[in-house]
Formats: sequence, C-alpha cells, structure tokens
Amino acid sequence: MMAISFPESLVSAVRGAKKVAVMTGAGISAESGIPTFREAQTVLWSRFRPEELATPEAFRRDPKRVWEWYQWRRSLIANARPNPGHLALATMANHWQKLTVITQNIDGFHQLAGSRNVLELHGNIHRTKCFENHHFAEKLDLTSDAIPPRCQQCQSPLRPDVVWFGEMLPQKELSAAAEAVGACDLFFSIGTSSVVYPAADLVFAAIRRGVATIEINPAETPASSSFSFSLRGAAGEMLPSLLQAAWPQ
Repeated sequence: MMAISFPESLVSAVRGAKKVAVMTGAGISAESGIPTFREAQTVLWSRFRPEELATPEAFRRDPKRVWEWYQWRRSLIANARPNPGHLALATMANHWQKLTVITQNIDGFHQLAGSRNVLELHGNIHRTKCFENHHFAEKLDLTSDAIPPRCQQCQSPLRPDVVWFGEMLPQKELSAAAEAVGACDLFFSIGTSSVVYPAADLVFAAIRRGVATIEINPAETPASSSFSFSLRGAAGEMLPSLLQAAWPQ
C-alpha cells in the first residue's frame, strides 16, 4: 500500500476524537465489487427504470419481477466481501470511546467487517418482511412454488426489508443517527455525495456544529468545500492509511 501523507491537524483530530459518527454511502461498497443501485440496472436489468423495480407500486404490479431483481442483487453481495475500508473502520472503533456507523448501504458489510454500532438508514437486503403487515420472516418457505414466497403469519407476499422510493426512512434509526451526530466530536462522510436528503441533513448538522469533518470520496462532491478536510481517494486506501498514520504499528 502506497503511503499517503495527511495534514497533521487531520491526524490529530482522528487520534484525539472520543465520539465519532460516520456516514457511508454506495461508494465504500462499490470497492467490494457491489454495483450501486443504478449500476445494478446496466446488465440484466438495463431495460427497467428504478420506478419499475424499487417502489411499492412496482411490487404491487409485478411482485415476481421485483423479488427476482433483489434475489439477483443478493447473489452479487453473497459473492463479495468487506474491503479494507470497512475493516479499517471496525479497527478504528477500538481507539475511540464510541463509533456510530450510519450507512445508506443495504449489504450488511459493516457488521460483517466487525463494526458493532451500525444504523441502517435504508434497511438490509438480507432481511425479509411481508408487504402488507411488515411481519419479519426468519425463514423462507422454499417448498412453495410461489414467487415471491408468502408470509407464514398472514400470507402476504414477502419483500426485502429495504427502503423503496416513496417510503419513509426508519424513524428509530434516523433519530439515533441524529443523536450520534449531535454528540460526536469527529464526523466522516465516506463514499456519498452528501446531497441526498434526508441523509444529507445529518452531514450538514455536523458541519454546522463546528466539529472536525472529513470527507473521503474519489471525486469532488457539491459538499466538498464545506468539510474541514476533503480527501480524494478510495475509502479502501484512505482509511487504512489514516489508521496507520494515527496509530502507527
């Protein structure tokens, strides 16, 4: 790994932090080979628009199509693994009093990498619930020919526990995320443009508080100039290097 030089003020902020909040987006998982939402429509599913695959209305019209698209996405995730960025964040938690990871990703890679305090704003593709009553399905009935499978409690069709277009973010997670941002003394934005609301509210809440804020993204974003430090590069390179710079081994 090529050594990356960071400003000493940035390293000091990382080393001296106690309560840290991190917002992650599709960029960090893209490094694991997981296509972003729109990239996932460029291969087998290129003829469909997002509204045909990720809305409650789409599921009502064609639940089989939507279910099969998410099964395909699950197969991509099953064949991938957390990358050095996920792993570095999990290790950094050992040096801080508290790390809260607020993620817009649905792949569960932060938990798989070892992060313990993860708030999933957009749900988790590995969880399944029913469409009508939101009963969670611990096991799928694979003996049935029904696609999608049916809820064993109410016979409603099952769907992934992810937030679709037109649906509200989970209020419990959103409130916990706002609390973490309000209490942190260091904030990261990793692999996200920081312009999609309501998640972007959390980013600018940290910036307004005046705490140290760090953006890690390969490309400049509309919010880059607002951060204390804006680093151009992949999370899988920047985070391990920052870990080493703050706590040399």
